[in-house]
Amino acid sequence: MASGDSVHGMWSSRLMFILAAAGSAVGLGNIWRFPYLAGENGGGVFVVVYLLCIFLVGIPIMSGEILLGRSGRQSPISTMRDLTARSGAHPAWQLVGWMGALAGFMIISFYSVIAGWAISYIFQMGSGAFNGADAQYASSAFSAFTGDVVSVVGWHSLFMVLTIFIAARGVGRGLEVTVKYLMPALFFLLITLVVYSAVTSGHFMEGVAFMFSLNFDKFTWAGALSAMGQAFFTLSLGMGAIMAYGAYMPKSASILGTATTIALLDTSVALMSGLVIFPLVFANGLESSAGPGLMFITLPLAFGQMVGGQIFGVVFFVLVTFAAITSSISLLEPAVAWVVEKGGFSRAKGAILVGALAWFVGLGSAFSTNIWAGFTVLGGLTFFGLMDYVANNIMLPVGGVLIVLFAGWKLEQKTVDEQMAGDLRFLPVWRVLVRFVAPLAVSVIFVLTFV
Repeated sequence: MASGDSVHGMWSSRLMFILAAAGSAVGLGNIWRFPYLAGENGGGVFVVVYLLCIFLVGIPIMSGEILLGRSGRQSPISTMRDLTARSGAHPAWQLVGWMGALAGFMIISFYSVIAGWAISYIFQMGSGAFNGADAQYASSAFSAFTGDVVSVVGWHSLFMVLTIFIAARGVGRGLEVTVKYLMPALFFLLITLVVYSAVTSGHFMEGVAFMFSLNFDKFTWAGALSAMGQAFFTLSLGMGAIMAYGAYMPKSASILGTATTIALLDTSVALMSGLVIFPLVFANGLESSAGPGLMFITLPLAFGQMVGGQIFGVVFFVLVTFAAITSSISLLEPAVAWVVEKGGFSRAKGAILVGALAWFVGLGSAFSTNIWAGFTVLGGLTFFGLMDYVANNIMLPVGGVLIVLFAGWKLEQKTVDEQMAGDLRFLPVWRVLVRFVAPLAVSVIFVLTFV
Protein backbone atom coordinates (compact mmCIF):
# COMPACT_ATOMS: atom_id res chain seq x y z
CA MET A 1 0.00 0.00 0.00
CA ALA A 2 1.39 3.40 -0.98
CA SER A 3 2.28 5.91 1.70
CA GLY A 4 -0.70 8.02 2.63
CA ASP A 5 -3.23 5.45 1.45
CA SER A 6 -6.15 4.41 3.62
CA VAL A 7 -5.81 1.18 5.59
CA HIS A 8 -9.24 0.22 4.22
CA GLY A 9 -8.16 0.40 0.56
CA MET A 10 -8.40 3.00 -2.20
CA TRP A 11 -10.64 3.76 -5.17
CA SER A 12 -8.87 2.66 -8.33
CA SER A 13 -9.46 6.03 -10.05
CA ARG A 14 -11.12 9.44 -9.73
CA LEU A 15 -13.99 8.14 -11.88
CA MET A 16 -14.64 5.33 -9.42
CA PHE A 17 -14.70 7.81 -6.54
CA ILE A 18 -17.18 9.99 -8.45
CA LEU A 19 -19.39 6.97 -9.16
CA ALA A 20 -19.19 5.86 -5.53
CA ALA A 21 -19.88 9.29 -4.07
CA ALA A 22 -22.62 9.90 -6.63
CA GLY A 23 -24.02 6.50 -5.67
CA SER A 24 -24.01 7.61 -2.05
CA ALA A 25 -25.77 10.84 -3.02
CA VAL A 26 -28.20 9.33 -5.52
CA GLY A 27 -30.73 7.29 -3.60
CA LEU A 28 -34.16 7.37 -2.06
CA GLY A 29 -33.59 11.05 -1.31
CA ASN A 30 -33.78 11.81 -5.03
CA ILE A 31 -36.44 9.37 -6.17
CA TRP A 32 -38.68 8.97 -3.12
CA ARG A 33 -38.15 12.06 -0.96
CA PHE A 34 -37.51 14.93 -3.40
CA PRO A 35 -40.73 14.62 -5.46
CA TYR A 36 -43.09 14.50 -2.49
CA LEU A 37 -41.31 17.36 -0.68
CA ALA A 38 -41.55 19.46 -3.84
CA GLY A 39 -45.23 18.57 -4.07
CA GLU A 40 -45.87 19.61 -0.47
CA ASN A 41 -43.94 22.89 -0.70
CA GLY A 42 -45.08 24.66 -3.83
CA GLY A 43 -43.18 22.93 -6.62
CA GLY A 44 -40.90 25.42 -8.36
CA VAL A 45 -40.14 27.64 -5.37
CA PHE A 46 -39.02 24.59 -3.41
CA VAL A 47 -36.84 23.52 -6.36
CA VAL A 48 -35.21 26.97 -6.52
CA VAL A 49 -34.36 26.99 -2.80
CA TYR A 50 -33.15 23.41 -3.08
CA LEU A 51 -30.83 24.27 -5.99
CA LEU A 52 -29.47 27.31 -4.13
CA CYS A 53 -28.77 25.10 -1.13
CA ILE A 54 -27.00 22.56 -3.37
CA PHE A 55 -24.63 25.06 -4.97
CA LEU A 56 -24.07 27.63 -2.20
CA VAL A 57 -24.11 25.23 0.73
CA GLY A 58 -23.94 21.65 -0.55
CA ILE A 59 -20.83 21.85 -2.74
CA PRO A 60 -18.76 23.81 -0.17
CA ILE A 61 -19.69 21.36 2.58
CA MET A 62 -19.09 18.33 0.37
CA SER A 63 -15.67 19.63 -0.65
CA GLY A 64 -14.90 20.27 3.03
CA GLU A 65 -15.89 16.69 3.91
CA ILE A 66 -13.77 15.26 1.10
CA LEU A 67 -10.84 17.43 2.20
CA LEU A 68 -11.08 16.20 5.79
CA GLY A 69 -11.51 12.58 4.73
CA ARG A 70 -8.53 12.61 2.37
CA SER A 71 -6.41 14.37 4.99
CA GLY A 72 -7.17 11.78 7.66
CA ARG A 73 -7.34 8.58 5.54
CA GLN A 74 -9.36 6.85 8.29
CA SER A 75 -12.94 6.53 9.50
CA PRO A 76 -14.64 9.91 10.18
CA ILE A 77 -14.33 9.36 13.95
CA SER A 78 -10.59 8.64 13.80
CA THR A 79 -10.03 11.32 11.15
CA MET A 80 -11.58 14.06 13.28
CA ARG A 81 -9.65 12.90 16.34
CA ASP A 82 -6.32 13.09 14.50
CA LEU A 83 -7.04 16.32 12.60
CA THR A 84 -8.24 18.00 15.81
CA ALA A 85 -4.99 17.08 17.56
CA ARG A 86 -2.87 18.02 14.54
CA SER A 87 -4.54 21.44 14.28
CA GLY A 88 -4.36 22.18 18.00
CA ALA A 89 -8.14 22.66 18.07
CA HIS A 90 -10.35 22.06 21.10
CA PRO A 91 -10.95 18.32 21.67
CA ALA A 92 -14.72 18.92 21.36
CA TRP A 93 -14.24 19.11 17.57
CA GLN A 94 -13.77 15.33 17.62
CA LEU A 95 -17.52 15.08 18.19
CA VAL A 96 -18.08 16.03 14.52
CA GLY A 97 -16.90 12.56 13.49
CA TRP A 98 -19.14 10.87 16.04
CA MET A 99 -22.13 13.00 15.01
CA GLY A 100 -21.68 12.08 11.36
CA ALA A 101 -21.35 8.37 12.04
CA LEU A 102 -24.39 8.46 14.35
CA ALA A 103 -26.49 10.34 11.79
CA GLY A 104 -25.55 7.85 9.09
CA PHE A 105 -26.39 4.97 11.41
CA MET A 106 -29.79 6.47 12.25
CA ILE A 107 -30.59 7.05 8.58
CA ILE A 108 -29.61 3.56 7.41
CA SER A 109 -31.88 2.08 10.11
CA PHE A 110 -35.05 3.60 8.59
CA TYR A 111 -33.68 3.85 5.04
CA SER A 112 -33.51 0.06 4.95
CA VAL A 113 -37.21 -0.17 5.79
CA ILE A 114 -38.23 2.10 2.88
CA ALA A 115 -35.84 0.28 0.54
CA GLY A 116 -37.48 -2.97 1.59
CA TRP A 117 -40.83 -1.53 0.50
CA ALA A 118 -39.29 -0.81 -2.92
CA ILE A 119 -38.03 -4.39 -3.33
CA SER A 120 -41.48 -5.70 -2.43
CA TYR A 121 -43.08 -3.45 -5.05
CA ILE A 122 -40.86 -4.90 -7.78
CA PHE A 123 -42.69 -8.18 -7.30
CA GLN A 124 -46.09 -6.61 -6.73
CA MET A 125 -45.80 -4.64 -9.98
CA GLY A 126 -44.46 -7.68 -11.81
CA SER A 127 -47.39 -9.83 -10.66
CA GLY A 128 -49.83 -7.46 -12.35
CA ALA A 129 -51.50 -6.64 -9.02
CA PHE A 130 -51.99 -3.00 -10.05
CA ASN A 131 -53.17 -3.55 -13.63
CA GLY A 132 -56.36 -1.50 -13.98
CA ALA A 133 -56.37 -0.70 -10.27
CA ASP A 134 -58.25 2.34 -8.96
CA ALA A 135 -57.10 4.81 -6.30
CA GLN A 136 -58.86 2.98 -3.49
CA TYR A 137 -57.15 -0.30 -4.37
CA ALA A 138 -53.67 1.30 -4.60
CA SER A 139 -54.12 3.00 -1.23
CA SER A 140 -55.55 -0.12 0.40
CA ALA A 141 -52.75 -2.28 -1.00
CA PHE A 142 -50.10 0.03 0.45
CA SER A 143 -51.85 0.18 3.81
CA ALA A 144 -52.23 -3.61 3.88
CA PHE A 145 -48.56 -4.12 3.04
CA THR A 146 -47.15 -1.62 5.56
CA GLY A 147 -49.64 -2.91 8.15
CA ASP A 148 -48.26 -6.44 7.83
CA VAL A 149 -45.40 -6.49 10.31
CA VAL A 150 -43.99 -9.80 9.03
CA SER A 151 -43.74 -8.56 5.45
CA VAL A 152 -42.23 -5.20 6.37
CA VAL A 153 -39.63 -6.73 8.70
CA GLY A 154 -38.86 -9.46 6.15
CA TRP A 155 -38.09 -7.03 3.31
CA HIS A 156 -36.19 -4.74 5.71
CA SER A 157 -34.08 -7.76 6.69
CA LEU A 158 -33.40 -8.75 3.08
CA PHE A 159 -32.22 -5.28 2.15
CA MET A 160 -29.95 -5.05 5.19
CA VAL A 161 -28.41 -8.44 4.36
CA LEU A 162 -27.60 -7.19 0.83
CA THR A 163 -26.01 -4.05 2.28
CA ILE A 164 -23.94 -6.01 4.80
CA PHE A 165 -22.75 -8.43 2.12
CA ILE A 166 -21.44 -5.61 -0.09
CA ALA A 167 -19.89 -3.65 2.81
CA ALA A 168 -18.17 -6.80 4.10
CA ARG A 169 -16.26 -7.22 0.82
CA GLY A 170 -14.40 -3.93 1.29
CA VAL A 171 -13.58 -1.00 -0.97
CA GLY A 172 -12.29 -2.82 -4.05
CA ARG A 173 -14.31 -6.04 -4.16
CA GLY A 174 -17.49 -4.68 -2.59
CA LEU A 175 -18.13 -0.93 -2.83
CA GLU A 176 -16.33 -0.30 -6.12
CA VAL A 177 -17.66 -3.32 -8.00
CA THR A 178 -21.20 -2.46 -6.91
CA VAL A 179 -21.18 1.17 -8.07
CA LYS A 180 -19.25 0.32 -11.24
CA TYR A 181 -22.26 -1.60 -12.56
CA LEU A 182 -25.24 -0.19 -10.67
CA MET A 183 -24.64 3.52 -11.35
CA PRO A 184 -24.60 3.28 -15.19
CA ALA A 185 -27.63 0.97 -14.97
CA LEU A 186 -29.40 3.47 -12.72
CA PHE A 187 -28.90 6.36 -15.16
CA PHE A 188 -29.99 4.22 -18.12
CA LEU A 189 -33.19 3.18 -16.34
CA LEU A 190 -33.96 6.74 -15.25
CA ILE A 191 -33.49 8.20 -18.75
CA THR A 192 -35.72 5.41 -20.11
CA LEU A 193 -38.44 6.35 -17.62
CA VAL A 194 -38.20 10.08 -18.44
CA VAL A 195 -38.72 9.26 -22.13
CA TYR A 196 -41.61 6.95 -21.21
CA SER A 197 -43.23 9.68 -19.10
CA ALA A 198 -42.79 12.26 -21.86
CA VAL A 199 -44.22 10.03 -24.58
CA THR A 200 -47.07 8.28 -22.79
CA SER A 201 -48.39 10.55 -20.02
CA GLY A 202 -49.72 13.38 -22.19
CA HIS A 203 -49.02 15.74 -19.27
CA PHE A 204 -45.25 16.10 -19.48
CA MET A 205 -45.29 19.89 -19.88
CA GLU A 206 -47.71 20.18 -16.96
CA GLY A 207 -45.16 18.33 -14.84
CA VAL A 208 -42.41 20.64 -16.09
CA ALA A 209 -44.53 23.70 -15.28
CA PHE A 210 -45.27 22.43 -11.77
CA MET A 211 -41.60 21.79 -11.02
CA PHE A 212 -40.35 25.13 -12.29
CA SER A 213 -43.20 27.60 -11.65
CA LEU A 214 -43.00 29.59 -8.41
CA ASN A 215 -45.92 29.08 -6.03
CA PHE A 216 -45.05 31.16 -2.97
CA ASP A 217 -48.41 30.57 -1.30
CA LYS A 218 -47.42 27.05 -0.30
CA PHE A 219 -43.86 27.85 0.79
CA THR A 220 -42.78 28.59 4.37
CA TRP A 221 -39.56 28.75 6.36
CA ALA A 222 -40.29 25.17 7.35
CA GLY A 223 -40.28 24.44 3.61
CA ALA A 224 -36.91 26.16 3.34
CA LEU A 225 -35.57 23.94 6.12
CA SER A 226 -36.98 20.93 4.28
CA ALA A 227 -35.22 22.07 1.08
CA MET A 228 -31.94 22.47 2.96
CA GLY A 229 -32.42 19.17 4.77
CA GLN A 230 -33.13 17.54 1.41
CA ALA A 231 -29.92 19.02 -0.02
CA PHE A 232 -27.96 17.52 2.88
CA PHE A 233 -29.81 14.19 2.69
CA THR A 234 -29.47 13.79 -1.05
CA LEU A 235 -25.76 14.74 -1.12
CA SER A 236 -25.03 12.51 1.91
CA LEU A 237 -23.63 15.50 3.81
CA GLY A 238 -23.01 15.55 7.53
CA MET A 239 -23.49 11.79 7.87
CA GLY A 240 -19.86 10.69 7.57
CA ALA A 241 -20.33 8.93 4.22
CA ILE A 242 -18.52 11.47 2.05
CA MET A 243 -15.74 11.86 4.62
CA ALA A 244 -15.31 8.08 4.70
CA TYR A 245 -15.29 7.82 0.91
CA GLY A 246 -12.93 10.80 0.71
CA ALA A 247 -10.43 8.79 2.75
CA TYR A 248 -10.17 6.37 -0.20
CA MET A 249 -9.89 9.13 -2.85
CA PRO A 250 -6.72 9.37 -5.01
CA LYS A 251 -4.47 12.26 -3.94
CA SER A 252 -4.24 13.66 -7.47
CA ALA A 253 -7.99 14.20 -7.90
CA SER A 254 -9.43 17.74 -7.76
CA ILE A 255 -11.65 18.11 -4.71
CA LEU A 256 -13.77 21.01 -5.98
CA GLY A 257 -14.11 19.56 -9.46
CA THR A 258 -15.13 16.20 -8.05
CA ALA A 259 -17.64 17.70 -5.59
CA THR A 260 -19.22 19.79 -8.35
CA THR A 261 -19.51 16.79 -10.68
CA ILE A 262 -21.16 14.73 -7.94
CA ALA A 263 -23.61 17.55 -7.14
CA LEU A 264 -24.54 17.94 -10.81
CA LEU A 265 -25.13 14.20 -11.23
CA ASP A 266 -27.18 14.07 -8.05
CA THR A 267 -29.27 17.12 -8.92
CA SER A 268 -29.96 15.83 -12.42
CA VAL A 269 -31.30 12.59 -10.93
CA ALA A 270 -33.59 14.48 -8.54
CA LEU A 271 -34.98 16.66 -11.34
CA MET A 272 -35.40 13.73 -13.72
CA SER A 273 -37.22 11.82 -10.98
CA GLY A 274 -39.66 14.69 -10.72
CA LEU A 275 -40.10 14.65 -14.50
CA VAL A 276 -40.93 10.94 -14.30
CA ILE A 277 -43.34 11.22 -11.39
CA PHE A 278 -45.31 14.46 -11.76
CA PRO A 279 -46.52 13.98 -15.37
CA LEU A 280 -47.84 10.55 -14.34
CA VAL A 281 -49.49 12.11 -11.29
CA PHE A 282 -51.24 14.78 -13.33
CA ALA A 283 -52.18 12.36 -16.09
CA ASN A 284 -54.20 10.37 -13.59
CA GLY A 285 -55.73 13.32 -11.72
CA LEU A 286 -53.81 12.44 -8.56
CA GLU A 287 -52.54 14.63 -5.72
CA SER A 288 -48.99 15.95 -6.11
CA SER A 289 -48.64 16.56 -2.36
CA ALA A 290 -49.38 12.97 -1.41
CA GLY A 291 -46.46 12.81 1.01
CA PRO A 292 -44.29 9.71 1.48
CA GLY A 293 -46.98 7.55 -0.13
CA LEU A 294 -46.46 9.33 -3.48
CA MET A 295 -44.11 6.64 -4.73
CA PHE A 296 -45.99 3.68 -3.31
CA ILE A 297 -49.61 4.67 -3.95
CA THR A 298 -49.67 7.22 -6.74
CA LEU A 299 -47.13 5.67 -9.08
CA PRO A 300 -48.36 2.07 -8.96
CA LEU A 301 -51.82 3.45 -9.73
CA ALA A 302 -50.46 5.50 -12.64
CA PHE A 303 -48.48 2.58 -14.07
CA GLY A 304 -51.49 0.32 -13.66
CA GLN A 305 -53.57 2.58 -15.92
CA MET A 306 -51.06 2.76 -18.77
CA VAL A 307 -50.15 0.52 -21.70
CA GLY A 308 -46.91 -1.22 -20.79
CA GLY A 309 -47.20 0.15 -17.28
CA GLN A 310 -46.61 -3.21 -15.65
CA ILE A 311 -43.18 -3.50 -17.29
CA PHE A 312 -42.19 0.09 -16.62
CA GLY A 313 -43.47 -0.16 -13.06
CA VAL A 314 -41.05 -3.02 -12.48
CA VAL A 315 -38.25 -1.00 -14.11
CA PHE A 316 -39.03 1.96 -11.85
CA PHE A 317 -38.82 -0.02 -8.62
CA VAL A 318 -35.67 -1.80 -9.78
CA LEU A 319 -34.23 1.69 -10.32
CA VAL A 320 -35.26 2.71 -6.80
CA THR A 321 -33.68 -0.42 -5.32
CA PHE A 322 -30.40 0.16 -7.19
CA ALA A 323 -30.29 3.73 -5.94
CA ALA A 324 -31.04 2.63 -2.39
CA ILE A 325 -28.24 0.04 -2.37
CA THR A 326 -25.56 2.45 -3.59
CA SER A 327 -26.56 4.84 -0.80
CA SER A 328 -26.98 2.29 1.97
CA ILE A 329 -23.44 0.95 1.69
CA SER A 330 -22.09 4.48 2.15
CA LEU A 331 -24.31 5.06 5.19
CA LEU A 332 -22.95 1.92 6.83
CA GLU A 333 -19.33 2.63 5.89
CA PRO A 334 -18.34 5.24 8.56
CA ALA A 335 -19.32 2.99 11.46
CA VAL A 336 -17.91 -0.15 9.81
CA ALA A 337 -14.55 1.56 9.15
CA TRP A 338 -14.33 2.70 12.77
CA VAL A 339 -15.21 -0.74 14.17
CA VAL A 340 -12.52 -2.32 11.98
CA GLU A 341 -9.93 0.27 13.11
CA LYS A 342 -10.67 0.22 16.83
CA GLY A 343 -12.39 -3.08 17.55
CA GLY A 344 -9.88 -5.45 16.05
CA PHE A 345 -12.61 -6.95 13.85
CA SER A 346 -12.20 -8.22 10.32
CA ARG A 347 -14.01 -6.28 7.62
CA ALA A 348 -16.71 -8.95 7.40
CA LYS A 349 -17.30 -9.15 11.15
CA GLY A 350 -17.40 -5.34 11.45
CA ALA A 351 -20.01 -5.09 8.68
CA ILE A 352 -22.12 -7.81 10.29
CA LEU A 353 -21.94 -6.19 13.73
CA VAL A 354 -22.86 -2.67 12.57
CA GLY A 355 -25.45 -3.93 10.10
CA ALA A 356 -27.13 -6.10 12.72
CA LEU A 357 -27.36 -3.16 15.13
CA ALA A 358 -28.81 -0.93 12.39
CA TRP A 359 -31.31 -3.67 11.52
CA PHE A 360 -32.38 -3.89 15.15
CA VAL A 361 -32.87 -0.13 15.50
CA GLY A 362 -34.71 -0.19 12.16
CA LEU A 363 -37.34 -2.44 13.67
CA GLY A 364 -38.74 0.66 15.38
CA SER A 365 -39.34 2.25 11.97
CA ALA A 366 -40.70 -1.03 10.59
CA PHE A 367 -43.18 -1.18 13.48
CA SER A 368 -44.23 2.47 12.99
CA THR A 369 -46.75 1.55 10.29
CA ASN A 370 -48.26 -1.38 12.14
CA ILE A 371 -47.91 -2.48 15.77
CA TRP A 372 -46.43 0.85 16.93
CA ALA A 373 -48.58 3.05 14.70
CA GLY A 374 -50.34 4.53 17.74
CA PHE A 375 -47.08 5.34 19.53
CA THR A 376 -46.09 8.98 18.88
CA VAL A 377 -43.80 11.58 20.47
CA LEU A 378 -43.00 15.28 20.00
CA GLY A 379 -46.16 16.50 18.34
CA GLY A 380 -47.35 13.26 16.86
CA LEU A 381 -44.17 11.86 15.30
CA THR A 382 -43.92 8.10 15.01
CA PHE A 383 -40.60 6.40 15.75
CA PHE A 384 -39.83 6.51 12.02
CA GLY A 385 -40.86 10.17 11.79
CA LEU A 386 -38.70 11.06 14.79
CA MET A 387 -35.60 9.35 13.37
CA ASP A 388 -36.16 11.02 9.99
CA TYR A 389 -36.74 14.49 11.46
CA VAL A 390 -33.87 14.45 13.97
CA ALA A 391 -31.33 13.03 11.52
CA ASN A 392 -32.22 15.05 8.42
CA ASN A 393 -33.45 18.37 9.79
CA ILE A 394 -31.20 18.72 12.82
CA MET A 395 -28.12 16.47 12.83
CA LEU A 396 -27.18 16.83 9.16
CA PRO A 397 -27.39 20.65 9.01
CA VAL A 398 -25.61 21.06 12.37
CA GLY A 399 -22.97 18.50 11.37
CA GLY A 400 -22.51 20.20 8.00
CA VAL A 401 -21.97 23.60 9.59
CA LEU A 402 -19.39 22.18 11.99
CA ILE A 403 -17.58 20.47 9.11
CA VAL A 404 -17.16 23.66 7.08
CA LEU A 405 -16.26 25.71 10.15
CA PHE A 406 -13.53 23.22 11.01
CA ALA A 407 -12.31 22.97 7.41
CA GLY A 408 -12.44 26.74 6.93
CA TRP A 409 -11.14 28.01 10.28
CA LYS A 410 -9.45 25.26 12.29
CA LEU A 411 -7.67 22.95 9.87
CA GLU A 412 -3.96 23.68 9.38
CA GLN A 413 -3.40 25.96 6.38
CA LYS A 414 -0.62 23.66 5.20
CA THR A 415 -3.07 20.74 5.06
CA VAL A 416 -5.67 22.81 3.18
CA ASP A 417 -3.09 23.96 0.61
CA GLU A 418 -1.85 20.40 0.08
CA GLN A 419 -5.31 18.92 -0.38
CA MET A 420 -6.60 21.79 -2.55
CA ALA A 421 -3.49 21.93 -4.73
CA GLY A 422 -5.53 21.16 -7.82
CA ASP A 423 -8.00 23.95 -7.05
CA LEU A 424 -5.72 26.84 -6.10
CA ARG A 425 -7.35 29.35 -8.47
CA PHE A 426 -10.72 28.75 -6.78
CA LEU A 427 -9.34 28.68 -3.24
CA PRO A 428 -10.26 32.30 -2.32
CA VAL A 429 -13.89 31.77 -3.39
CA TRP A 430 -13.98 28.41 -1.61
CA ARG A 431 -12.75 30.01 1.62
CA VAL A 432 -15.50 32.64 1.51
CA LEU A 433 -18.15 29.96 0.92
CA VAL A 434 -16.99 27.61 3.67
CA ARG A 435 -16.17 30.30 6.23
CA PHE A 436 -19.14 32.61 5.76
CA VAL A 437 -21.79 31.78 3.15
CA ALA A 438 -22.53 28.12 3.96
CA PRO A 439 -22.56 28.46 7.78
CA LEU A 440 -24.61 31.67 7.64
CA ALA A 441 -27.18 30.27 5.20
CA VAL A 442 -27.71 27.11 7.23
CA SER A 443 -27.89 29.03 10.50
CA VAL A 444 -30.41 31.62 9.23
CA ILE A 445 -32.80 29.02 7.82
CA PHE A 446 -32.40 26.87 10.92
CA VAL A 447 -33.12 29.73 13.34
CA LEU A 448 -36.04 31.21 11.35
CA THR A 449 -37.70 27.79 11.23
CA PHE A 450 -37.79 27.45 15.00
CA VAL A 451 -38.45 31.10 15.97
